[in-house]
Amino acid sequence: MKSESVRIALVQMTCGEKPADNLEKAVARIRAAAAGGARIVCLQELFTTLYFCQEEAYEPFAYAEPIPGPSTERLQELARELEVVIVASLFEVRAKGLHHNTAAVIDADGSYLGKYRKMHIPDDPGFYEKFYFTPGDLGYKVFKTRYANIGVLICWDQWYPEAARLTALRGADILFYPTAIGWAASEGSAEVRAAQRQAWKSVQVGHAVANGVFVAAANRAGTEGELEFWGNSFVSDPFGQLVAEAAHRDEEILFADCDLSRIGFYRSHWPFMRDRRIDSFGDLTRRWIDE
Repeated sequence: MKSESVRIALVQMTCGEKPADNLEKAVARIRAAAAGGARIVCLQELFTTLYFCQEEAYEPFAYAEPIPGPSTERLQELARELEVVIVASLFEVRAKGLHHNTAAVIDADGSYLGKYRKMHIPDDPGFYEKFYFTPGDLGYKVFKTRYANIGVLICWDQWYPEAARLTALRGADILFYPTAIGWAASEGSAEVRAAQRQAWKSVQVGHAVANGVFVAAANRAGTEGELEFWGNSFVSDPFGQLVAEAAHRDEEILFADCDLSRIGFYRSHWPFMRDRRIDSFGDLTRRWIDE
């Protein structure tokens, strides 16, 4: 079997108060990733700002920008120069008073391939995203880049197997999840924290296995206000084996080699796609199945 290996990189970094500085920090890390052989680079969720959703305030709306816009233009130039694909999560202003949590995808020739708008929007203590973001309305998307067909989902989407399945069914080889997840500084014991992190990892590894795809989650690092982002970005292969995992909390560029030719092997040995009883799934569109 001929290898179709593509090296990917996940950028796990801390952010400061100035968006321009965060953008240039990400640019430097994309350069380092490309120097290390990465062909697809994924940045963490909302990488140009601090995670402002810890509270409901009006000032952060000033950070929002159109997509395409200034940040994507900067990254398009970089992608063209380095011949890398870039996945970039940004705070999108769509119209006055209408905002999304959005990932832009830029191909290796610098062309803007399109965007995915986060579908599942949380509203929990420290994660008040419903105040800022309208749920996505573009559906689940796959982007045919120079190096691979990639799907992009964002953070809270990680917990929904339906999102992973529908993206895989559109032909994704790799599911990328730009992420911002961590603990409240005062939250729980070490055991509770470890269980939370393991649940986060396990559900995504399950998506890899169930769909026969690679899964790559790029998380934030560092402490911002009351939140400690736990890092631990990782890549899983379609058999649920961790190809690579980043450090806890620390900044890191995580590299992983993904042999896309193995997807057919995995799916032929565990033929979940073949055996799906799609005729029995109609009730998935219901909120709850009441008697």
